Amino acid sequence: MAAFLNAVAAVAMIFALMAVGIFLGRLGWIGEKEKRFLSRFVINIAVPMNCLTGILGHLSHKDLGRMVRLFPVPLLTILICLALSAAAAKLLKLPRRQRGVFIALAFISNTLFIGLPMSKELFGAVSVPWVMVYYMVSTVFTQSVALMLVVHSGEGEETKMTAAGLLKSILTKPPIIGVIAAYLILILGIHLPAFAMDFAGYLGDTVTPLALIYCGYVVYDMGIKNVKLIKGMPTLLILRLILAPAICAGLCLIFHVTGLARPVFIVEAALPSVSQITIMAGNYGADENYAACGTILTMIGMFITIPFLMVVLSR
Repeated sequence: MAAFLNAVAAVAMIFALMAVGIFLGRLGWIGEKEKRFLSRFVINIAVPMNCLTGILGHLSHKDLGRMVRLFPVPLLTILICLALSAAAAKLLKLPRRQRGVFIALAFISNTLFIGLPMSKELFGAVSVPWVMVYYMVSTVFTQSVALMLVVHSGEGEETKMTAAGLLKSILTKPPIIGVIAAYLILILGIHLPAFAMDFAGYLGDTVTPLALIYCGYVVYDMGIKNVKLIKGMPTLLILRLILAPAICAGLCLIFHVTGLARPVFIVEAALPSVSQITIMAGNYGADENYAACGTILTMIGMFITIPFLMVVLSR
């Protein structure tokens, strides 16, 4: 019961902060310019600083080997979910403009804007290094496979992606740079001055409120009117919020993942669809409303599934 109540409290906090974003959108205080600023600030400044303090503050040399061994769990979780999502899309016989969007929504979770705040609320700042392990794997699939799926569903021109281009896109992302820099500092045994760590800490602490206010505005901007249980949505909810964490939990057993990494990975796997899929769909002529519907429904569903998931994890 305590685990359930703690999870409800954490989810309620997430919802309350998202509600601020919805409210500010209704007031007109947040528009496209402010949305762009929030996204850029969180991704380019706040998250890298959060990675730096989270990794340096909670990891030591002896943890590095274990973190490398953990990579197969998020990798295989995402690959299995991709295969199941593709099979489901085929069985549902979705139209072309929805097929790739459905798969992209179903196989990968929102590990940054929702995942990082959620894990910090549930497990504390000590969870940041494990969140970053999952994020480093998921962002590769978001920027490659998910993008290609949406492009294939669209009516615009095909986008060619080379391995070098993908690698450059990933390695130049500020959160990834922040993770790499933190690990290099840890490996080299460099001790940053207290002033630098405090500075990074102040900026990093803005991730949770600003990321969730941003997500709330995204929900407002997409419009609740788009929320309908149209074809494929019940299946999407099952794949994203139930099967994905179950698969991750099974892989944690197989690969003997224990300690805090296990619940963090499972929660990261159980999160809503990546909101960026809706933007991709709009850019490439796929079904933008279908993407918006799936994104919002999985966000709403999370408020039901996460508390029950935490009860299971506490046993």
